Amino acid sequence: MITAMTTPHKLNLDGASRVHFIVGDPIAQVKSPAGVSQDFQNAGLNALCIPAHVAPADLAAWTAGVSLCKNVDGIIVTVPHKFAFFDLCATTSDRGAFLKSINTLRRNADGSWHGDMFDGLGYVKALALKGFNLQGQKALLVGAGGAGSAIAYALATGGVRELAVHDGDTARRDALIQRLASLGHCAVVVGSSDPTGFDIAINATPMGMKEGEPHPIDSNKFTPAMFVGCVITSPTVPPMIAAARALGCQTLTGVEMFAQVKDLMVEFLMGA
Repeated sequence: MITAMTTPHKLNLDGASRVHFIVGDPIAQVKSPAGVSQDFQNAGLNALCIPAHVAPADLAAWTAGVSLCKNVDGIIVTVPHKFAFFDLCATTSDRGAFLKSINTLRRNADGSWHGDMFDGLGYVKALALKGFNLQGQKALLVGAGGAGSAIAYALATGGVRELAVHDGDTARRDALIQRLASLGHCAVVVGSSDPTGFDIAINATPMGMKEGEPHPIDSNKFTPAMFVGCVITSPTVPPMIAAARALGCQTLTGVEMFAQVKDLMVEFLMGA
């Protein structure tokens, strides 16, 4: 884990600075550029992270252009580009290859891109810090996109006895279920928005970012014994999480998750 120094460095920016991008569509909601930049400089690196708002249709051209910049060392990926970046990497980790989804890229020696996916690993680390033990638990995951598939992989390989996956895109849902089931770690089945009977229920969709959106998981069926999680970072406490807390549920927010994901990404970008 990246540990900040007692007295943070003043953020430096000059012609020798190494550049990392965080790319998404939209991008205004991300809170990571300052924290990632500070982690680099706390580690003694003259490096920073800046946001890039890039539409899916322009992603390949943008990546090709950025790749020509000799002072660009890394790319962090957010919604909706995590699957697309798998095809833009020359090499990936085994985890990224299984998921065909990437959230962080760094340069290979020849200047091409090497990718990995840390959303799932970071989520499981955040759960452990909350004192939640996955062993033998029954889990519901709503959302089979980039973050959702990574979290599903981490849950399925992390000790749960059953994982139910729900997604409005049934083809994407079924493909993920089939691939996870092939690993043989646990039962993987089709789920719904109903959390009844589950020990942990996680929203891995963007639902909840916009005011008035319905809860992605039926919060009327939460019970105090359930652990409820969400991946979105804005608002800091999504309405579904607020509803779960009102019932006495233990919860994990996207902000708490991303604190662990950020550490993993920064370590990767620094060569660990």
